Amino acid sequence: MKKEFSHKPDLYEDQWPGEFNTFSWGDYLTAIPSPIFLITTYKSNRKPNACLQSWSTFTGDAGEFICLIGSVSKKGHLYESLLKTKECVLNFPAADIYDKCQATIQNNDFEDDEIEKSGLTAEKSKTVEAPRIAECFLNIECDFLWKKDHFKGANDVVVCLKMKHIAMDEDYYDENKKGRYGKTGYIYNIHSPRNPENGEIFDTDLGILKKYSE
Repeated sequence: MKKEFSHKPDLYEDQWPGEFNTFSWGDYLTAIPSPIFLITTYKSNRKPNACLQSWSTFTGDAGEFICLIGSVSKKGHLYESLLKTKECVLNFPAADIYDKCQATIQNNDFEDDEIEKSGLTAEKSKTVEAPRIAECFLNIECDFLWKKDHFKGANDVVVCLKMKHIAMDEDYYDENKKGRYGKTGYIYNIHSPRNPENGEIFDTDLGILKKYSE
């Protein structure tokens, strides 16, 4: 039987007061998966910035490959860097380096080299003035196109990027080798699914894609 939810379940607020000032209860109720990647730029002091990101989508339009970054905080280094440099790189890791990618969340002071301090390696891009991450199997170099508030008074914006160049490890684009899926491929954010009736947390925040065919 389907349950109907137009408002935040009372149980959510009772158990996690104030948590939804950043996220929405809808994040946890739906737990819709989204690919995990790092967006890299240079800060105004030329130190590399690395922002762990999800909640995004990718599409083709009139021959162009477009990346819609679903939520970028107006208060972060990434937002400032994108507006200034108009360039970035999207870096897709496999699960074996996820811990290092997650470390960028803590290693984000303005004076930090956020890539090196997290145990990753910066490499030069081909078409943009932004660092790539060598350990990531896919790097998408992008131009910044536009930004838009989610709604009036929102904390975050949607950002639209256009791909300029792609670099991918040949073992990943060959599905007979590592491939892009399964344990060695793309990883997904599964935002801690919760049961709205009893508050149970299914503490899963990382997933992989298994191909299915009938």
